Amino acid sequence: MAASDALVAAARAAFDRAIADYSHFKVGAALETADRRIITGCNIENASYGLTMCAERVAMFKALSEGHRVFQRIVIVADTHTPTPPCGACRQILWEFAGDVEVVLANLTGVAATHMMRDLLPHAFDRKFLG
Repeated sequence: MAASDALVAAARAAFDRAIADYSHFKVGAALETADRRIITGCNIENASYGLTMCAERVAMFKALSEGHRVFQRIVIVADTHTPTPPCGACRQILWEFAGDVEVVLANLTGVAATHMMRDLLPHAFDRKFLG
């Protein structure tokens, strides 16, 4: 199922709210819940880079904190020509809490690529390994 225009627009709006004063690499994300609600996130940087939070994790943590537990897809927007996939930490969080969802990569003008999480994080580590 293709990402809706509203979901892509929400990710672009989140991109505009990103705080990327150090890297100048803004990212916006829009996570669609099972009941078609849209939860957004943007990357938020600070002087201690290790405390920076990615857009995908902001969106997921907001959604979880609001009680959402089932997700359909996430749209990730960056101002790049080449599709920008989630970092390793975001892939782990997305797999853990959303499972094999659709991941739509877009830029400021259009959708560039679509993947399933299983393809972005093959051989994922999750609760099944914890006994």
